[in-house]
Amino acid sequence: MVDNPPAGFPTVTPYLLYSDVDAALDRLVEAFGFEERVRMPGPDGKAMHAEAGIGNAVVMMGNPGPDYKNPAALGAATQLVYVYVDDVDAHCERARATDGIEIIREPTDQFYGDRTYGARDAEGHEWSFAQHVRDVAPEDMHP
Repeated sequence: MVDNPPAGFPTVTPYLLYSDVDAALDRLVEAFGFEERVRMPGPDGKAMHAEAGIGNAVVMMGNPGPDYKNPAALGAATQLVYVYVDDVDAHCERARATDGIEIIREPTDQFYGDRTYGARDAEGHEWSFAQHVRDVAPEDMHP
């Protein structure tokens, strides 16, 4: 019997659309510390599907095609990916040093116990990176 989901995949896996999957995968590795898992070339030799992992999570990515649009084509973000990392301040500096990454929110402690920053990649996908720095009871969470 096969595993469902397959080994190495969480129950929920985001699938992001990039017109240049190769560049997107390279940028996720360089800027955000993801590990390349799969790079599947299409008939033209350019990646048509890729998978990148970080911690126990996976992000899949592929070409938008005629039926789907990425944020760059729409002119607005369509989602936000929230990722926990060990040192959010150092992570932000690594991302800041990478071409094609824009820091849109500086590292800040949040009322719910996470320290977060926001970044936008070259094709408009928005990312939040967080480090949980304190436990806060739900009744004590006030923005």
